[in-house]
Parts: sequence; structure tokens; C-alpha cells
Amino acid sequence: MRTQVVLLAVLSLILSRPAGAAGGDGAYSVANIPASLLKNAHVVKRMEVERFDLKNPGEAVYSIKYALTILDEAGDDYAEFAVHYDKFQSIRSIDATLYDANGKEVRSLKARDIQDKSGVSENNLIDDDRMKEHNFYCRNYPYTVEYSYEMKFTGTMFYPFWMPLQDEHVAVQSSQFIFTCPADYQFRFKAFNYTGQPVQTQEKDRKVFTWQVGNLPAVTLEPYAPELRFLTTYIVFGPTQFEMQDYKGTMETWADLGKFIYALKQGRDQLPENIRATVHQMTDNEPDPYEKIRKLYEFMQKNTRYVSVQLGIGGWQPYDAGYVATKGYGDCKALVNYMYSLLKEAGITSYYTVIRAGRGRKSFLTDFPASTFNHVILCVPVKQDTVWLECTNQTIPAGYLGDFTDDRYGLLVDENGGHLVHTPRYGLRENLQVRHIKASLDEGGNLQVQANSTYDAEQQDDVSGLINTLSRDKVKEYLHENLDFATYDISSFDYREKKGRLPSVDESLAISVSNYATATGRRVFILPNVMSRARLRLKEDTARQYDVVLDYAYRDVDTVEISLPAGYQPEAMPPDVDVSNPFGRYRCSVRLLGNTLYYYRLREQYSGRFPATQYNDLVRLLELVYKNDRNRVVLVKKD
Repeated sequence: MRTQVVLLAVLSLILSRPAGAAGGDGAYSVANIPASLLKNAHVVKRMEVERFDLKNPGEAVYSIKYALTILDEAGDDYAEFAVHYDKFQSIRSIDATLYDANGKEVRSLKARDIQDKSGVSENNLIDDDRMKEHNFYCRNYPYTVEYSYEMKFTGTMFYPFWMPLQDEHVAVQSSQFIFTCPADYQFRFKAFNYTGQPVQTQEKDRKVFTWQVGNLPAVTLEPYAPELRFLTTYIVFGPTQFEMQDYKGTMETWADLGKFIYALKQGRDQLPENIRATVHQMTDNEPDPYEKIRKLYEFMQKNTRYVSVQLGIGGWQPYDAGYVATKGYGDCKALVNYMYSLLKEAGITSYYTVIRAGRGRKSFLTDFPASTFNHVILCVPVKQDTVWLECTNQTIPAGYLGDFTDDRYGLLVDENGGHLVHTPRYGLRENLQVRHIKASLDEGGNLQVQANSTYDAEQQDDVSGLINTLSRDKVKEYLHENLDFATYDISSFDYREKKGRLPSVDESLAISVSNYATATGRRVFILPNVMSRARLRLKEDTARQYDVVLDYAYRDVDTVEISLPAGYQPEAMPPDVDVSNPFGRYRCSVRLLGNTLYYYRLREQYSGRFPATQYNDLVRLLELVYKNDRNRVVLVKKD
């Protein structure tokens, strides 16, 4: 599904932009940068002016000028210029100049220096996205690059946003955003971390709004901090009336936006006669609605494949169901529309639902209607329940979403418009890993391991993807690279998937580990935690600024039985541990009964947003887990 690829790329920090005075008069000399902006910075945005001139509901001109001083090698990536364009956004001009540390001009951009290349994403088969690129490749630090360019918009469904400080280790000396529109046009905006109101003026028959900030020091992002956009100045803009390739819409409410999206898909649900007959053959004698959905969903999965084609309005408008039935492929919009059509033929109501998939689930603004979506899924109400269908994945079971689209808002669309819905959340009880290990240690310290693990819900996502996309040889290669043993061999491995609305994967591994235990004289040192050692450690921070955000909750349970050679008794055993705090819980214990060592481990991580003052509690919990996961048992040979 086409999204704001163009605008997001244009507004990325690499493309930051300024205006104001040119740098040829020495204005860009590094000596003119306040000392406070050099601290923790690799880049200083010297100036930036963005101007968005809305000519009418279907046309706009976007002008950008900016200058970046690159202080060291770590800032080089920001000096690169890369602007995307397509059928709806064209680039009308580009100018660029390179300055030295004293603000003296070194060279300017030549037309032949601009590279024009395809901007097609690796996720898309066909796309009309292209990009202009340039890089001065300067390495004499510090240096300054100044760029200015202008874009014409012939579709206004997406407005730019303004975020002067778009990355860590980048300071902002001056940034300004100007929005102009006809006097009788009502645009929308929402501001975060901006003091006061924009300056409003009049230019003939046009309204002019200006926002400006300056002297923003560089920030260093803290572990598990909220998204940067909500920690600094950030303003989003949105249309009321808009046009896209002869389609007109409004966006004052979510219902309005839903009507526009519904109009794009209306009348595209007609199936060929042979497919209609197949639908009835599969479902007419099935009394269970969920089973009908499952059968049709698996039929769709087996007979189609995901191919992304994003051309013009086709970036938002699905292929009709007959096309998908005949060709056997489609993008997310087309496959969802096809599945919708199959269910409709079976007498089952479902709803086309646009969503922001992947990262950014927490940044969705429920009170600001905007087309920030990049994906489509299908919502199927069943009695008092709801079945969600991800139609681009050929192996995921009906009713399960996974972390790509779970726990976030989407816009459900029908003939009356759209309204926000929230997708299922998989938490502590669902995201479960249970592992039982039986192992045998010989006199040489070598360990034979039989590990049986079950992964549920999002804990199985990566495992399922592994076994469904890689050959058996590649899976074994992956296991050899990722198991946490020094020297080992995998004797056998096997996986079994259990399809369902909460899917799981059973894993069976037989592993031979050389020199697992360390022997010194009569003593032997054994690590009872065979396969579940945590790796994450954090440093305490007494000056933590931002809240702690943990999105993922899970539970791991491990039981281990290690058969030992006869004649050993304990000399040193780790103490039992049972610790919990707002971030999670950790339990572990070890016992020697006869010639068998028994180990138990429970690790729970909770999700939520926690105050910065509790950050060190998280640090201490992680440190406790890390150390206790590596505690060894010391056994001594009896005389």
C-alpha cells in the first residue's frame, strides 16, 4: 500500500533544509555556532526553512532550504541529499553548495552531478517512485552543505510534518516552517513541544502561518525511551478537502477519510463464476462460521501470492477481485479485497481495515485524522468475537496477526465511512516459551542435550518464519550460528507447527556439546542454565530524562535435568532467587538429588510506560538476570 514514502523521505534528517542568508558571507563559519550546540553533536543544522504553499485542494508547492555543518565522520550520512518523487510529487529545482570550516564556498552543484534513479522499495515489484541523489563526498571536517529545492504536489492527501530535530546527536541552530493556503481554506495541525501559537499574517488572499525554533541542543537517546518525535518539537499538518488523481475527499473526521477509501474499492468485489462455485462447494455444508473463514482463508493463501505494485492511485486502490482470481497475485489491498469478496460470496461480512504496520504503533494520533497507513488487513466479526486476517502471509493461521500488526489502531472502512478499531494484543500469557531439557554429562565434561521447546504467539513468529522460508540445510546452519555454546554439533532437529488463532511451534533439538563442564582436580564446574542465558545489560543512569517504554511482554519457563557421573557431591550451589519489580520477575533454583542436577528458571517481562525514576530498577533487574543465568554449580568427587 502506498504511504507517505515520498514525504517521509523528503523530511528525513538527511534532507533537512534551511533558508535565510547564504553562507558565502561567512555565515556558515563554525565559529558562529554556539558552544552549547556542539555538545554531543555530530551535525549542526545551521538553518532550515520549509514552506508549504497550498494552491487549492489538489495542488501545492513545497520549497525547502537547509544547511548542515558536519562536525566529524559520524555525521557524513546526513550530508547526502536524496529526495523521492513520483506521479504526485515532482521536483522542479535543486541547488547545492559546499562550504569549508570558515564558511567559504568550495564548490556548487552542477546539473550533471545529480543522480536520477529508481526509488522502488525492495518490497515492491513495480513502483513509480524515483529519487534524486547527490553527495559532495567531503571529508575535510568540519564542512557545511547547503541545499535548496522545490517540489510540486499534484495530489494533496499527504502534507509534510515539521520536526526540526529528527535524530540524536544533531543540534538545531534555526528552523522555520511556513504554511500558506487560500484565505477560505481550513487546514489542520497538531503541535507537540511547541510553546505558543504560530505567527499568523496575510498575503493578499492567502493566510500565512509561521512556526520557528532555535538553539536546540543535540540529544542522546536513552534505552527504551519514547519516540523522539514526542520528546521534541513536532507538528503534523492535515487537509480538510483534498484530491488525488481525480478522486476528491475530505479528512476532517475518520468517517470522512473512510468514505474516500471505501470509494476507491467500491465495486471491485466481483468474482469469476468458477471461484464463486468453489466458495459454495467449500462452505455451504459447513455450519461453523470460523471454519468457513479458515477454509476460505487457506484457499486464498494457497492460490495467491503477495506482489506489491504501486503506480499512481493504484498505491491506494486495490485491483478488483476478478483480476486477483485470474492472475493469482496482488498487493495487500488487492489480496484483502479478494478475501473480502470470497467471504461475501459465502455470506460472511468482513471489513477492509487500513493500518500502520511495523514500527510506530505508539505514535498513532487518534485525535488527528490522517492517512498515515501503510498496510491493509481484514476484520471479520463472528458473533461476540472478531477474526483478523493478514492476507499477505501464506503461512500465518487464520485469526492471528503477529507483531507486524498487533496492538495498534486501524481504520475500519464500510459504506458509512470509517471508524478506529484496535487490533488484538498478545501479552504475558500468550507470548510463552516453555523449554524442557534432559541432558547427560560424561566424565570428560561433554554434554548430550535433548531440548524440547514450545513457542507460543509472538514467541513463535521468528521460528515460524525460519522454518517456512529456509531450507532444512539453512535452518541447521542458522542453529549452528546462534546457539550459545562454544563447541557443539546438532545431531538432529525437528519442528512441528500448530496452526490456530494462537499458534505455536514445537522444537526438538539433539545437541552434543564438547567440554561443557570444567574440571579442576576433584572439582567440576557446571552451568545448570543450558540454553536460556540472557544477554542484555544496561548501565545505571542517575540523570535519566525520559520515561521507559517496554512494548513486549513475555514469559519464559525452563526446566533442566542433567544426569551426572556417579560419586559427586555439592560443594557450592547458587542460592535460590525470586525477585520481581514493575518491569518483570525472575526466579531460579538448582538442586542435586542423587546423580541428577535439577534447574528451574522463570523469566517474565512486563510491558508498559514507566517513569524515568524507575529506570535503574530495570537496570538492576537485568543485571541480576544476567549474573544468575551464569551462576555455576561446583561439585566435588567423593573420596
